[in-house]
Amino acid sequence: MRILGFLSISLCVSAGALAAQDVNFGDDSSQWANNGECDDRRFVGSIMATILNNEDIGRDATDCSNGLSAGSLIVWSATTAAKVTQCAAIDFGDNSGEYADDHECDDMRFEGLGMASSVGADDIGKDANDCRRFCDAGVIAVREY
Repeated sequence: MRILGFLSISLCVSAGALAAQDVNFGDDSSQWANNGECDDRRFVGSIMATILNNEDIGRDATDCSNGLSAGSLIVWSATTAAKVTQCAAIDFGDNSGEYADDHECDDMRFEGLGMASSVGADDIGKDANDCRRFCDAGVIAVREY
């Protein structure tokens, strides 16, 4: 899978909110840095970008730090997300997405080991088979909880 570089960063976050001083935000080397949206998929909240790429992890420090400090973001926790994810209650949609059935979940409502390296709002609800399979296996969980 394409997401191995992301695992050590996102899935090791423990449950509970982290203060801004507890997070290594990285730098502002992303082409999308300093645009008022957090492009680092370790975070969840109202100021997240609509396209998230693994390559932007740790590369949008100012936007993500400001969002966490302002309460607009939280650090995504695999532990917390797994506890609240109820796969049977989720409408996974259909398989109309360009990357449906490619053995990676492309729906940005989720995060975890089975995720594609790049996800966007346009693919929400369009990769049902992959996302349902990974959710049922406990490999992905909801981003927003």
